[in-house]
Amino acid sequence: MDKGIYCLILECAGPCTVKIGALGSIEFKKGWYLYAGSALGSGGLSRVSRYIRFFREQYRKPKWHIDYLMAADEITLTGVICAKTEERLECVLAKTIGGTCTTDFGCSDCSCASHLFYRTDPPETEVVRAFERTGLVPIFHLIR
Repeated sequence: MDKGIYCLILECAGPCTVKIGALGSIEFKKGWYLYAGSALGSGGLSRVSRYIRFFREQYRKPKWHIDYLMAADEITLTGVICAKTEERLECVLAKTIGGTCTTDFGCSDCSCASHLFYRTDPPETEVVRAFERTGLVPIFHLIR
């Protein structure tokens, strides 16, 4: 399987509070959340398929910060943008996306402030441009 990086696009239907593992309870506003992640491990970009399956399944045992958020009833996974690369560019992508963030979310293995960012408007075009500015060719997957 190809290796790469990805950005999950999540829509929050309305304010909610979600317990995110050791981070504790965090309040999320209505809008969109962008999660930048790495798929450089042995499974490569099949990690994206894991997130789609996790979102669709009824029984879910959260493993990572993003799992706790995706398990909330108010959250919908609306799309994934990914790109093939063997380079560790998820932090570069996170910094390129930037903006309002949920501090310490999804970045326990790096020095970033966060890998989860908030938007009030649909962010797909912005995320595609962030991938392009990072020097990658983005592939967009709409989730239904």
